[in-house]
Amino acid sequence: MIQITYNLHGMFRLFLLVLLVLAMPAARAQAAVPAPGIEARTWLLMDLQSQQVIAERGGSERIEPASLTKLMSAYVLFDGLRQKEILLDQEVRVSDKAWKMPGSRMFLEARTWVSVDQLLRGMIVVSANDATVALAEALAGSEEKFVERMNAQARRLGLNATHFADPTGLSHPQHYSSAADIARLAAALLRDYPQYLPLYQLREFTYKDITQANRNSLLGRDPRVDGLKTGYTENAGYCIVVTAQRESRRVLAVVTGAASESTRATEAQKLVNHAFQHFETPRVYARGAVVADLPVWKGSDKRLKAGPDRDVYVTVPRGRTGAIKASLTSRQPLLAPLAQGQQVGALRVEYDGAALGEYPVVALENIGVANLFVRAWDSLRLLFE
Repeated sequence: MIQITYNLHGMFRLFLLVLLVLAMPAARAQAAVPAPGIEARTWLLMDLQSQQVIAERGGSERIEPASLTKLMSAYVLFDGLRQKEILLDQEVRVSDKAWKMPGSRMFLEARTWVSVDQLLRGMIVVSANDATVALAEALAGSEEKFVERMNAQARRLGLNATHFADPTGLSHPQHYSSAADIARLAAALLRDYPQYLPLYQLREFTYKDITQANRNSLLGRDPRVDGLKTGYTENAGYCIVVTAQRESRRVLAVVTGAASESTRATEAQKLVNHAFQHFETPRVYARGAVVADLPVWKGSDKRLKAGPDRDVYVTVPRGRTGAIKASLTSRQPLLAPLAQGQQVGALRVEYDGAALGEYPVVALENIGVANLFVRAWDSLRLLFE
């Protein structure tokens, strides 16, 4: 059941108060659920359906991202594939520079030819630095030009605490990020290029009779986990980004600076369990649902049906959906003509008085211009409003 109350302040601001109540008898109110103790330098837990951070520690702190860097390398490469700058079946010549790369490798041989598809699998599954540099050179002409693309994408995605110095994640004074930015990057990767997620689910990769395991040990251990990336350098410690899905809900956990491979996996598992066990993500409004009937001036119709331009989800502790409230601020006066899809307001959703998010509210129909007499009359009335 949804109870709606309107509260008008003149004709300039319209507030809509929505109290969401469970159709079944509400469970007893629960206190906010404390996050589990996590043994890592920084960490963050996000619900991707609502885009809300559930819990974090040191999310904005500068970190060395190690091979989590390859999430951005993949993003740039997927963009190149989308624009057909490179093709999956394209053969790439391995340079001496790529062949000599230290760290994780798929053991490429210099001056041999390898397909983009094979190189992507090497980069994603076994974090191969030689494959990453070979791909960077194939797409951008040089590693340096590829890094410029990485930083351009970081700016576009709003990763303001991030700067890349190389595509692999090797230590460098100008190579840094934060758990919050890594989470935003991973969310963008899953949103913009979901077709490549199956590559992150592969548990091993074989090239030239050499088989290597995916370093994400949660794959296969937890059936909900289907990605995403691990990393390690001496300065960064052991890092991991884990994404997991149960039914339609997907969560993302970032852990950086853990003491060992087993610790990073254990702590990421704690965060995934915490999200699914103690939180839920109800849909507050469906895309196109009518949330307000707004007054229109100088229009062929006097009222406009308005609603969100997307499904609105919020994440709250289980059993506490009754504490969700929303307020709608409309742009007043609304003057015709108005086109379907045109933004006419914003919906602010809160939980226990704290803002969870703000969402555009758009016209759900077209409103044409009224005749001359109605327009003149409304102009006169507006003078006294």
